[in-house]
Amino acid sequence: MKLMKFAAAAATSILLSTSMAAAEDKPVVGLIMKSLANEFFQNMLAGAEAHEAERGDYELRAVGMQNETDFESQINAVENFITQGVDAIVVAPADSKAMVRPLKRAMEAGIVVVNFDVALDEGAKEQQGVELAFVGPDNRGGAKMAGDALGAALGEGAKVVIIEGNPGADNATQRRLGFEDAVAEHKLNLLDSRTAHWETEEANQVFSTMLTANPDIQGVMAANDSMAIGVVKALESAGRDDIKVVGFDAIPAVMPMIEDGRMLASVDQFGQQMAANSIDLALEVLAGGPQLEGWVKTPIELVAGE
Repeated sequence: MKLMKFAAAAATSILLSTSMAAAEDKPVVGLIMKSLANEFFQNMLAGAEAHEAERGDYELRAVGMQNETDFESQINAVENFITQGVDAIVVAPADSKAMVRPLKRAMEAGIVVVNFDVALDEGAKEQQGVELAFVGPDNRGGAKMAGDALGAALGEGAKVVIIEGNPGADNATQRRLGFEDAVAEHKLNLLDSRTAHWETEEANQVFSTMLTANPDIQGVMAANDSMAIGVVKALESAGRDDIKVVGFDAIPAVMPMIEDGRMLASVDQFGQQMAANSIDLALEVLAGGPQLEGWVKTPIELVAGE
């Protein structure tokens, strides 16, 4: 099956890459990602490292979490980068509220901060007196695209469930809301919605429980592809090939699943380029360019089988 893309508008932290021989006049950029067990962030790291090598005019220090709920390591990474005196921090928060206070300290230390991928909580920013732009995709719009694909495939009245991401992450909330938008528009019957914290094995267990309770499920929205893989594994174990699955991220591991029909669709948010582009924006600010404001939207595309 040919893949088709449909465009839409645009603790123990792990030190992953440090350029030891960087020239003293090169700015240092600290990159804080989420779990490196997730292929999406593995690809993001590879893209950032390639970007550092290609530009050659900055030093990259990249940090990832051990798992999707290891929030403390991101906070520690910010503190460590403040101590190291990095010039910029580019961060994809695991928790949209908890990261505001440490990032405020970084900004007070004169560090340029770029929030990408997952938006910081607006209420928490207001409470802390923080003004910070967001660089990232329309997660609600992307999830609506995936939900629309599911609704079109199943039809009115179809029984569906949602596997959600971390409750504290803005992108998890937006993706749930986007799928609920599609549920309402297509008049689907939403049976259940539970978190699996972005994790494959947890999604496998959570969906298996859902399937036991509701064997007549017809469709599943997983808020990322790592969880979608867990859902597909659960379906294979149950001997079910009649349930449609959509995800989010379009990681390489799900492409064969979309091609052979085990998944209906996913949403590509171009994770390999996202960190690199955010680093470019941080370096522009460091070079005297204007401060980022508002929402700098990045592209999304629906990837589906033909």
